[in-house]
Amino acid sequence: MSEPDAARPDSSAPQKKIFIKTYGCQMNVYDSGRMADVMAPEGYVDASSPEEADVVILNTCHIRERAADKVYSELGRLRDLKAEKAARGEGLIVGVAGCVAQAEGAEMQRRAPVVDIVVGPQSYHHLPGLVARAGNGSGVIETEFPVEDKFASLPAPEKRRTLARGPTAFLTIQEGCDKFCTFCVVPYTRGSEFSRPVARIADEARALADAGVREITLLGQNVNAYHGEDAKGRSASLGALIRELAAIDGLERLRYTTSHPRDMDEELIAAHAEVGKLMPYLHLPVQSGSDRILDLMNRQHTVEFYLDIIGRVRAARPDVALSSDFIVGFPGETEADFEATLALIREVRFAQAYSFKYSPRPGTPAATRDGQLPEEVKTERLHRLQTLLNEQQQSFNEACAGRKLPVLFDRRGREPGQLVGRSPYLQSVHLDQAPAHFFGEIAEVEIEQGFANSLRGRLAESEAAFG
Repeated sequence: MSEPDAARPDSSAPQKKIFIKTYGCQMNVYDSGRMADVMAPEGYVDASSPEEADVVILNTCHIRERAADKVYSELGRLRDLKAEKAARGEGLIVGVAGCVAQAEGAEMQRRAPVVDIVVGPQSYHHLPGLVARAGNGSGVIETEFPVEDKFASLPAPEKRRTLARGPTAFLTIQEGCDKFCTFCVVPYTRGSEFSRPVARIADEARALADAGVREITLLGQNVNAYHGEDAKGRSASLGALIRELAAIDGLERLRYTTSHPRDMDEELIAAHAEVGKLMPYLHLPVQSGSDRILDLMNRQHTVEFYLDIIGRVRAARPDVALSSDFIVGFPGETEADFEATLALIREVRFAQAYSFKYSPRPGTPAATRDGQLPEEVKTERLHRLQTLLNEQQQSFNEACAGRKLPVLFDRRGREPGQLVGRSPYLQSVHLDQAPAHFFGEIAEVEIEQGFANSLRGRLAESEAAFG
């Protein structure tokens, strides 16, 4: 007699609903999907809003500025909602997951008594048991780093109801970081580097492809430090994993993020040249163009080292689009240090970039360092930095006009009949009056115009003939 499908709870049981609000990075998007997966066997389905939910989980991120403040503001609204539900004789369990939960711990329940569950990013696979305990009236905190592999505790890929919700998907292959940059909380909230075995990643990727996913983005806090075990028990690099996944039928595109310059090895650079399914786009954070600031950040690389990597990647894949992260106003940053960052940007020329004012993170070495800069200085430098980066991004987009690019259409636009997709360079491409059946497909698009943040085009003649 076969076992019942764990993803299909007894239909006669009362339907329970869970609402998960996701903050921050793509890894949190992936984690939120897995939380929904582990709750499905307990009879939980998605709620469209906190008001209709029995359980609300805030999956938090500690990277962005004022991240904790945003969470506490949301908890204030949930406190009022919980009181309203209680007045109607209804219950509501409130949980906080992710990196803010990991960092705040018991302090979070002290500041916000509405919180029933505090669970770190390494323990979300314990969520069903934590919800059950909270339902019995006891607050629960679980922010330890468990010994067991949380990924091994997830339902099999084919039984995950949130496995795929479109033609693109995220797939976490690596977590944690051993670099200990002085501004970063990741080693403290996500722990040391851990890589999933190649076989398990490949199984999940095949299930995604079978579910209609055409493009997968491989995720990790330090994704190119990947060193998962292969079929022969050896340590496989990210380059080797990419070659393995590229052989999966139905999977047309691969990307990865976020990388560290120290881990851009020759095998990965060669994959950019040799694996057609690996998109010509590289997000490689540098943070600063000043060697002095890089040293204070404990980035473990110099500007020369970074530029050498960029040169080797461009030699391997001349059409690669480059993206990066920048922090301005790091403690002790002088005007000369900042000008060095602008010089680096002018030399590399980025197709896209993310930039932030330095914001102290409690518990990190930089938070207590002398030389904290005034807010107005950081704001002014960020404006100058972003002006240059925006000019480069617009220039890159405008240079695409007249080119034909393969576009994967993964969402519907705001206008009737409009589809929006991604170019190989991760640009949004808008196509008006697109055939509906192109959704989820890759089609050749002739780019007519490039804007600051997107492209607009029309179907190439070869595609239009079959539209």
